[in-house]
Amino acid sequence: MDKIYAWSLVLSALVLLSSIGPLTYGRYKAGYSLKNMSAPRAMFDKLPDFGKRAVWCHQNCWESFALHAPSCILCLVAGVDSSLGYFAALIHPLIRVVYIISYVTNVPIARGLSWASGLLCSIILYKQGLDMIINY
Repeated sequence: MDKIYAWSLVLSALVLLSSIGPLTYGRYKAGYSLKNMSAPRAMFDKLPDFGKRAVWCHQNCWESFALHAPSCILCLVAGVDSSLGYFAALIHPLIRVVYIISYVTNVPIARGLSWASGLLCSIILYKQGLDMIINY
């Protein structure tokens, strides 16, 4: 069952990569082309509102992945065998999909709840992994 942590890591990376979709669409709507590839950040002010939120969302997805990936690796290395750990690992990528959708579509309550829930999942995994190591 420890493969669940590896799957959570892979799925979380795929969710991170999926956040490029709304970002790309926002840039397309702002007239992004090959000629301005040298400075895509300079276009930020030209992006539609959803495009600006997509940029911020994408940046936050990187931050979330940077927190979640080590927690999954810790659980893999520590050999965590816990239904709570499995649940947290599996639900995290799904919560992050809700986060992306709610951020880009500007639903602040859903965005905040999904952000906090995703963070809680990573914290649970850290706790599970550290408990396993400490009690070893």
